[in-house]
Amino acid sequence: MARNTSRPLSPHLTIWRWGPHMLVSILHRATGMALSIAGLALLTWWLLALSGPSAGYDDFASAAGHPLGLLVLIGLTWAFFQHTLSGIRHLIMDVGAGFELKTNKSMAIATIVGSALLTAGLWAYLLLSDAK
Repeated sequence: MARNTSRPLSPHLTIWRWGPHMLVSILHRATGMALSIAGLALLTWWLLALSGPSAGYDDFASAAGHPLGLLVLIGLTWAFFQHTLSGIRHLIMDVGAGFELKTNKSMAIATIVGSALLTAGLWAYLLLSDAK
């Protein structure tokens, strides 16, 4: 089959002007991967620790309470909220709304800000209620 060289090629990523809607689209894929790999691994570890002897749960609680463990849990919490809000954004676009450039960018920024606020609020509640 002969190749048609007269037709235009797709523009490269360097041609496009980056915006929040592009970032959120990439983040949606990345957070889905993080949740399905790291999140599922931690959930499995937690469930196995619950079902086994108390020493196994103590090991999990110790790892989760370590500063690096808390950082991972906070990151997974942010990934959950970002993925959820981005999924809602996609559902809105699936019904045919939100395709106007200004609306699309506003919704993309709202998912980033919303996920950061929800993560900060949840962890502030968890850490402050634990301190009492």
